[in-house]
Amino acid sequence: MSKKGRVLVAMSGGVDSSVAAIMLHEQGYEVIGITMKTWDYASAGGSSKETGCCSLDSINDARALAVGYGFPHYILDIRDEFGDFVIDNFVDEYVAGRTPNPCVLCNTHIKWSALMKRADKLDCEFIATGHYANIRLHNNGRYIISKGRDEHKDQSYVLWGVSQENLARTQFPLGNFTKQEIRQMALEMGQEELAKKSESYEICFVPDNDYRAFLRHRRPTLDDEIGPGNFVLSDGTVVGQHIGYPYFTIGQRKGLGIALGKPMFVIEILPESNTVVLGEECELEKSQAFVRDINLIKYASIEQPMEAITKIRYKDAGAASTITQQGTTMQVDFAHRVKGIAPGQSAVFYEGNDLLGGGFLMK
Repeated sequence: MSKKGRVLVAMSGGVDSSVAAIMLHEQGYEVIGITMKTWDYASAGGSSKETGCCSLDSINDARALAVGYGFPHYILDIRDEFGDFVIDNFVDEYVAGRTPNPCVLCNTHIKWSALMKRADKLDCEFIATGHYANIRLHNNGRYIISKGRDEHKDQSYVLWGVSQENLARTQFPLGNFTKQEIRQMALEMGQEELAKKSESYEICFVPDNDYRAFLRHRRPTLDDEIGPGNFVLSDGTVVGQHIGYPYFTIGQRKGLGIALGKPMFVIEILPESNTVVLGEECELEKSQAFVRDINLIKYASIEQPMEAITKIRYKDAGAASTITQQGTTMQVDFAHRVKGIAPGQSAVFYEGNDLLGGGFLMK
Protein backbone atom coordinates (compact mmCIF):
# COMPACT_ATOMS: atom_id res chain seq x y z
CA MET A 1 0.00 0.00 0.00
CA SER A 2 1.11 3.55 -0.70
CA LYS A 3 2.56 5.54 2.18
CA LYS A 4 -0.31 8.00 1.73
CA GLY A 5 -2.87 5.23 1.92
CA ARG A 6 -5.50 3.64 -0.27
CA VAL A 7 -8.45 5.77 -1.36
CA LEU A 8 -11.70 4.77 -3.05
CA VAL A 9 -12.74 7.51 -5.49
CA ALA A 10 -16.33 7.87 -6.65
CA MET A 11 -16.06 8.38 -10.42
CA SER A 12 -19.08 9.49 -12.41
CA GLY A 13 -17.21 9.83 -15.68
CA GLY A 14 -17.40 13.63 -15.50
CA VAL A 15 -14.54 16.08 -15.35
CA ASP A 16 -14.74 16.79 -11.60
CA SER A 17 -14.51 13.25 -10.25
CA SER A 18 -12.05 12.22 -12.97
CA VAL A 19 -9.63 15.04 -12.16
CA ALA A 20 -10.05 14.29 -8.43
CA ALA A 21 -8.96 10.68 -9.08
CA ILE A 22 -5.98 11.74 -11.19
CA MET A 23 -4.89 14.32 -8.59
CA LEU A 24 -4.90 11.76 -5.79
CA HIS A 25 -3.09 9.24 -8.01
CA GLU A 26 -0.39 11.78 -8.81
CA GLN A 27 -0.12 12.76 -5.13
CA GLY A 28 0.91 9.20 -4.33
CA TYR A 29 -2.30 7.65 -3.06
CA GLU A 30 -3.21 4.12 -4.10
CA VAL A 31 -6.40 4.95 -5.99
CA ILE A 32 -9.28 2.59 -6.65
CA GLY A 33 -12.07 3.99 -8.82
CA ILE A 34 -15.70 3.09 -8.39
CA THR A 35 -18.74 4.11 -10.42
CA MET A 36 -22.16 3.71 -8.86
CA LYS A 37 -25.07 2.70 -11.06
CA THR A 38 -28.00 4.36 -9.30
CA TRP A 39 -30.74 4.20 -11.92
CA ASP A 40 -31.47 3.43 -15.56
CA TYR A 41 -33.43 5.57 -17.97
CA ALA A 42 -35.96 2.85 -18.81
CA SER A 43 -37.08 2.43 -15.21
CA ALA A 44 -37.44 6.21 -14.93
CA GLY A 45 -39.79 6.32 -17.91
CA GLY A 46 -37.36 8.20 -20.13
CA SER A 47 -38.13 8.51 -23.81
CA SER A 48 -34.71 9.36 -25.18
CA LYS A 49 -31.12 8.25 -24.94
CA GLU A 50 -29.63 7.74 -21.50
CA THR A 51 -27.59 10.71 -20.37
CA GLY A 52 -25.74 11.84 -17.27
CA CYS A 53 -23.67 10.17 -14.60
CA CYS A 54 -25.33 6.75 -14.81
CA SER A 55 -25.22 6.26 -18.58
CA LEU A 56 -23.21 3.47 -20.14
CA ASP A 57 -21.00 6.08 -21.84
CA SER A 58 -20.17 7.71 -18.51
CA ILE A 59 -19.36 4.38 -16.89
CA ASN A 60 -17.10 3.46 -19.83
CA ASP A 61 -15.40 6.88 -19.66
CA ALA A 62 -14.62 6.39 -15.97
CA ARG A 63 -13.27 2.90 -16.56
CA ALA A 64 -11.14 3.98 -19.53
CA LEU A 65 -9.56 6.77 -17.50
CA ALA A 66 -8.74 4.41 -14.63
CA VAL A 67 -7.20 1.88 -17.01
CA GLY A 68 -5.19 4.64 -18.68
CA TYR A 69 -3.69 5.67 -15.34
CA GLY A 70 -3.17 2.11 -14.19
CA PHE A 71 -5.50 1.89 -11.21
CA PRO A 72 -8.41 -0.52 -10.66
CA HIS A 73 -12.02 0.40 -11.38
CA TYR A 74 -15.25 -1.22 -10.22
CA ILE A 75 -18.93 -0.73 -10.99
CA LEU A 76 -21.29 -0.86 -8.04
CA ASP A 77 -24.95 -1.50 -8.83
CA ILE A 78 -27.06 0.23 -6.16
CA ARG A 79 -30.23 0.66 -8.21
CA ASP A 80 -32.35 -1.30 -5.75
CA GLU A 81 -31.23 0.70 -2.70
CA PHE A 82 -31.43 3.97 -4.60
CA GLY A 83 -34.89 3.24 -5.96
CA ASP A 84 -36.31 1.99 -2.68
CA PHE A 85 -35.08 4.98 -0.72
CA VAL A 86 -34.45 8.01 -2.91
CA ILE A 87 -37.00 7.58 -5.68
CA ASP A 88 -39.76 6.30 -3.40
CA ASN A 89 -39.14 9.22 -1.07
CA PHE A 90 -39.23 11.62 -4.04
CA VAL A 91 -42.72 10.42 -4.98
CA ASP A 92 -43.95 10.24 -1.38
CA GLU A 93 -42.84 13.80 -0.66
CA TYR A 94 -44.77 15.25 -3.60
CA VAL A 95 -47.83 13.23 -2.56
CA ALA A 96 -47.42 14.70 0.95
CA GLY A 97 -47.47 18.21 -0.55
CA ARG A 98 -43.76 18.84 -0.05
CA THR A 99 -40.86 19.50 -2.43
CA PRO A 100 -38.23 16.76 -2.09
CA ASN A 101 -34.47 17.14 -1.91
CA PRO A 102 -33.19 13.88 -3.49
CA CYS A 103 -29.50 14.83 -3.75
CA VAL A 104 -29.23 15.24 0.03
CA LEU A 105 -30.89 11.89 0.68
CA CYS A 106 -28.73 10.18 -1.91
CA ASN A 107 -25.52 11.60 -0.45
CA THR A 108 -26.46 10.86 3.13
CA HIS A 109 -28.16 7.49 2.97
CA ILE A 110 -27.02 5.88 -0.26
CA LYS A 111 -23.73 7.06 -1.76
CA TRP A 112 -21.68 7.53 1.40
CA SER A 113 -23.02 4.33 2.92
CA ALA A 114 -22.33 2.35 -0.26
CA LEU A 115 -18.86 3.87 -0.62
CA MET A 116 -17.92 3.14 2.98
CA LYS A 117 -19.05 -0.50 2.76
CA ARG A 118 -17.01 -1.05 -0.38
CA ALA A 119 -14.05 0.92 1.05
CA ASP A 120 -13.97 -1.43 4.03
CA LYS A 121 -14.05 -4.49 1.77
CA LEU A 122 -11.18 -3.11 -0.31
CA ASP A 123 -9.14 -2.00 2.75
CA CYS A 124 -9.37 1.67 1.75
CA GLU A 125 -8.63 4.16 4.50
CA PHE A 126 -10.41 6.99 2.68
CA ILE A 127 -13.09 7.75 0.14
CA ALA A 128 -13.01 10.79 -2.14
CA THR A 129 -15.51 12.57 -4.37
CA GLY A 130 -15.45 15.46 -6.83
CA HIS A 131 -17.56 17.78 -4.67
CA TYR A 132 -16.53 21.43 -4.44
CA ALA A 133 -16.22 21.66 -0.66
CA ASN A 134 -13.55 21.34 2.03
CA ILE A 135 -13.08 19.24 5.17
CA ARG A 136 -10.88 19.91 8.16
CA LEU A 137 -10.54 18.62 11.72
CA HIS A 138 -11.64 21.35 14.15
CA ASN A 139 -9.98 21.88 17.52
CA ASN A 140 -13.16 20.61 19.16
CA GLY A 141 -12.49 17.18 17.66
CA ARG A 142 -15.20 17.39 15.01
CA TYR A 143 -14.78 17.18 11.25
CA ILE A 144 -16.10 20.31 9.58
CA ILE A 145 -17.31 20.90 6.05
CA SER A 146 -16.67 24.36 4.69
CA LYS A 147 -17.51 26.03 1.39
CA GLY A 148 -15.44 25.37 -1.69
CA ARG A 149 -13.30 28.22 -3.04
CA ASP A 150 -15.47 28.48 -6.18
CA GLU A 151 -18.54 30.27 -4.83
CA HIS A 152 -20.51 29.42 -7.98
CA LYS A 153 -19.81 25.68 -7.65
CA ASP A 154 -19.79 25.29 -3.87
CA GLN A 155 -21.66 22.07 -3.00
CA SER A 156 -21.56 22.19 0.79
CA TYR A 157 -25.36 22.73 0.79
CA VAL A 158 -26.04 19.12 -0.28
CA LEU A 159 -23.59 17.63 2.23
CA TRP A 160 -25.19 18.66 5.53
CA GLY A 161 -26.42 15.13 6.25
CA VAL A 162 -23.06 13.33 6.13
CA SER A 163 -22.14 11.84 9.52
CA GLN A 164 -19.01 12.62 11.52
CA GLU A 165 -17.95 8.98 11.20
CA ASN A 166 -18.03 9.24 7.41
CA LEU A 167 -16.48 12.72 7.25
CA ALA A 168 -13.47 11.41 9.18
CA ARG A 169 -12.62 9.22 6.18
CA THR A 170 -13.66 11.58 3.36
CA GLN A 171 -11.54 13.75 1.09
CA PHE A 172 -12.64 16.51 -1.30
CA PRO A 173 -9.61 17.14 -3.55
CA LEU A 174 -11.32 19.93 -5.53
CA GLY A 175 -12.28 22.16 -2.61
CA ASN A 176 -9.57 24.75 -3.19
CA PHE A 177 -10.00 24.99 -6.95
CA THR A 178 -12.44 26.70 -9.28
CA LYS A 179 -14.31 24.85 -12.00
CA GLN A 180 -12.31 26.73 -14.63
CA GLU A 181 -9.07 25.61 -13.00
CA ILE A 182 -10.25 21.99 -13.00
CA ARG A 183 -11.12 22.13 -16.69
CA GLN A 184 -7.70 23.66 -17.41
CA MET A 185 -6.08 20.94 -15.31
CA ALA A 186 -7.87 18.28 -17.38
CA LEU A 187 -6.50 19.89 -20.57
CA GLU A 188 -2.97 19.88 -19.14
CA MET A 189 -3.41 16.21 -18.26
CA GLY A 190 -4.14 15.52 -21.92
CA GLN A 191 -7.85 14.91 -21.29
CA GLU A 192 -9.27 17.28 -23.90
CA GLU A 193 -12.65 15.56 -24.32
CA LEU A 194 -13.08 15.34 -20.57
CA ALA A 195 -12.29 19.05 -20.18
CA LYS A 196 -15.09 19.94 -22.59
CA LYS A 197 -17.76 17.72 -21.03
CA SER A 198 -20.96 19.58 -20.28
CA GLU A 199 -22.66 19.52 -16.90
CA SER A 200 -26.14 18.39 -16.00
CA TYR A 201 -28.18 20.37 -13.49
CA GLU A 202 -31.17 18.05 -13.61
CA ILE A 203 -32.21 15.43 -11.07
CA CYS A 204 -30.32 12.35 -12.26
CA PHE A 205 -33.37 10.10 -12.42
CA VAL A 206 -35.57 12.74 -14.09
CA PRO A 207 -33.21 13.57 -16.97
CA ASP A 208 -35.85 15.29 -19.10
CA ASN A 209 -36.70 17.39 -16.04
CA ASP A 210 -40.40 16.51 -16.34
CA TYR A 211 -41.16 15.49 -12.79
CA ARG A 212 -44.92 15.38 -13.45
CA ALA A 213 -44.46 12.64 -16.06
CA PHE A 214 -42.06 10.86 -13.71
CA LEU A 215 -44.61 10.87 -10.88
CA ARG A 216 -47.26 9.44 -13.21
CA HIS A 217 -44.86 6.76 -14.41
CA ARG A 218 -43.92 5.72 -10.88
CA ARG A 219 -47.48 5.86 -9.59
CA PRO A 220 -49.87 5.21 -12.52
CA THR A 221 -52.95 5.57 -10.30
CA LEU A 222 -51.92 9.00 -8.98
CA ASP A 223 -54.39 11.00 -11.06
CA ASP A 224 -57.23 8.67 -10.09
CA GLU A 225 -56.22 8.78 -6.42
CA ILE A 226 -56.11 12.58 -6.20
CA GLY A 227 -57.87 14.14 -9.19
CA PRO A 228 -58.56 17.83 -9.78
CA GLY A 229 -58.76 20.32 -6.92
CA ASN A 230 -59.29 24.01 -6.31
CA PHE A 231 -57.01 26.96 -6.76
CA VAL A 232 -57.83 29.43 -3.98
CA LEU A 233 -56.54 32.80 -2.86
CA SER A 234 -55.20 33.31 0.64
CA ASP A 235 -58.65 34.50 1.78
CA GLY A 236 -60.19 31.21 0.59
CA THR A 237 -61.77 32.55 -2.60
CA VAL A 238 -61.92 29.79 -5.23
CA VAL A 239 -60.47 31.08 -8.51
CA GLY A 240 -60.21 27.93 -10.61
CA GLN A 241 -59.27 24.26 -10.77
CA HIS A 242 -55.93 22.50 -11.01
CA ILE A 243 -54.92 18.99 -12.09
CA GLY A 244 -53.84 17.83 -8.61
CA TYR A 245 -51.69 19.30 -5.84
CA PRO A 246 -48.64 16.96 -6.27
CA TYR A 247 -47.89 18.68 -9.56
CA PHE A 248 -47.13 22.04 -7.94
CA THR A 249 -44.35 23.47 -5.78
CA ILE A 250 -44.05 26.48 -3.50
CA GLY A 251 -42.96 29.57 -5.45
CA GLN A 252 -44.11 28.20 -8.81
CA ARG A 253 -45.38 30.84 -11.24
CA LYS A 254 -45.21 29.24 -14.68
CA GLY A 255 -47.31 26.30 -15.80
CA LEU A 256 -50.18 26.94 -13.40
CA GLY A 257 -52.78 26.66 -16.13
CA ILE A 258 -54.69 29.68 -14.86
CA ALA A 259 -54.58 33.40 -15.67
CA LEU A 260 -55.69 35.96 -13.11
CA GLY A 261 -54.52 39.14 -14.83
CA LYS A 262 -51.32 39.49 -12.79
CA PRO A 263 -48.38 37.27 -11.81
CA MET A 264 -49.51 34.72 -9.23
CA PHE A 265 -47.44 32.22 -7.31
CA VAL A 266 -48.07 29.02 -5.38
CA ILE A 267 -47.80 30.13 -1.75
CA GLU A 268 -49.18 27.04 0.03
CA ILE A 269 -50.18 23.44 -0.73
CA LEU A 270 -52.92 21.77 1.32
CA PRO A 271 -52.88 18.04 0.48
CA GLU A 272 -55.68 17.15 2.89
CA SER A 273 -58.15 19.12 0.75
CA ASN A 274 -56.30 18.93 -2.58
CA THR A 275 -56.02 22.72 -2.53
CA VAL A 276 -53.34 24.94 -4.05
CA VAL A 277 -53.20 28.45 -2.59
CA LEU A 278 -52.14 31.25 -4.93
CA GLY A 279 -50.92 34.70 -4.01
CA GLU A 280 -48.79 37.61 -5.10
CA GLU A 281 -45.03 37.47 -4.79
CA CYS A 282 -45.00 39.32 -1.48
CA GLU A 283 -47.15 36.57 0.04
CA LEU A 284 -44.27 34.13 -0.37
CA GLU A 285 -42.26 36.04 2.23
CA LYS A 286 -41.88 34.71 5.76
CA SER A 287 -39.81 35.72 8.77
CA GLN A 288 -39.59 32.33 10.50
CA ALA A 289 -39.07 28.68 9.61
CA PHE A 290 -38.78 25.37 11.44
CA VAL A 291 -36.39 22.65 10.35
CA ARG A 292 -36.69 18.95 11.21
CA ASP A 293 -34.26 16.01 11.29
CA ILE A 294 -31.28 18.28 11.81
CA ASN A 295 -27.72 17.01 11.56
CA LEU A 296 -25.07 19.22 13.14
CA ILE A 297 -21.56 19.36 11.70
CA LYS A 298 -19.41 21.97 13.41
CA TYR A 299 -20.76 21.58 16.95
CA ALA A 300 -22.34 18.58 18.64
CA SER A 301 -25.20 20.82 19.76
CA ILE A 302 -26.13 24.49 19.81
CA GLU A 303 -26.90 25.30 23.42
CA GLN A 304 -27.85 28.96 22.97
CA PRO A 305 -29.49 30.89 20.12
CA MET A 306 -26.77 31.92 17.68
CA GLU A 307 -26.38 34.09 14.62
CA ALA A 308 -26.03 32.18 11.35
CA ILE A 309 -26.52 32.51 7.62
CA THR A 310 -29.33 30.21 6.51
CA LYS A 311 -29.72 28.97 2.94
CA ILE A 312 -33.16 27.59 2.01
CA ARG A 313 -32.23 26.37 -1.48
CA TYR A 314 -29.07 25.33 -3.31
CA LYS A 315 -28.56 28.56 -5.27
CA ASP A 316 -29.77 30.78 -2.41
CA ALA A 317 -27.31 33.47 -1.35
CA GLY A 318 -28.30 32.90 2.27
CA ALA A 319 -29.97 35.18 4.80
CA ALA A 320 -28.95 36.48 8.22
CA SER A 321 -30.84 34.63 10.92
CA THR A 322 -30.91 33.49 14.53
CA ILE A 323 -31.09 29.72 14.96
CA THR A 324 -32.36 28.04 18.13
CA GLN A 325 -32.04 24.29 18.59
CA GLN A 326 -35.04 22.44 20.02
CA GLY A 327 -33.95 18.81 20.15
CA THR A 328 -33.93 17.48 16.58
CA THR A 329 -35.67 20.64 15.34
CA MET A 330 -34.22 24.07 14.62
CA GLN A 331 -36.16 27.32 14.84
CA VAL A 332 -34.92 29.90 12.33
CA ASP A 333 -35.78 33.57 12.81
CA PHE A 334 -34.71 35.63 9.81
CA ALA A 335 -33.43 39.17 10.20
CA HIS A 336 -35.45 40.09 7.11
CA ARG A 337 -38.34 38.28 5.49
CA VAL A 338 -37.28 35.60 2.97
CA LYS A 339 -39.16 34.34 -0.05
CA GLY A 340 -40.13 30.82 -1.04
CA ILE A 341 -39.72 28.61 2.03
CA ALA A 342 -40.69 25.21 0.58
CA PRO A 343 -41.42 22.34 3.01
CA GLY A 344 -39.27 19.33 2.14
CA GLN A 345 -36.33 21.37 0.86
CA SER A 346 -33.14 21.68 2.90
CA ALA A 347 -32.30 24.58 5.17
CA VAL A 348 -28.56 24.76 5.77
CA PHE A 349 -26.83 26.88 8.41
CA TYR A 350 -23.42 28.53 8.10
CA GLU A 351 -21.01 30.27 10.44
CA GLY A 352 -18.83 32.16 8.00
CA ASN A 353 -17.75 29.55 5.45
CA ASP A 354 -18.25 26.66 7.88
CA LEU A 355 -21.26 24.41 7.67
CA LEU A 356 -23.02 24.32 11.02
CA GLY A 357 -25.54 21.73 9.86
CA GLY A 358 -28.91 21.46 8.23
CA GLY A 359 -32.27 19.75 8.03
CA PHE A 360 -35.56 19.68 6.15
CA LEU A 361 -37.97 22.59 6.14
CA MET A 362 -41.31 21.95 7.85
CA LYS A 363 -44.74 23.42 7.22
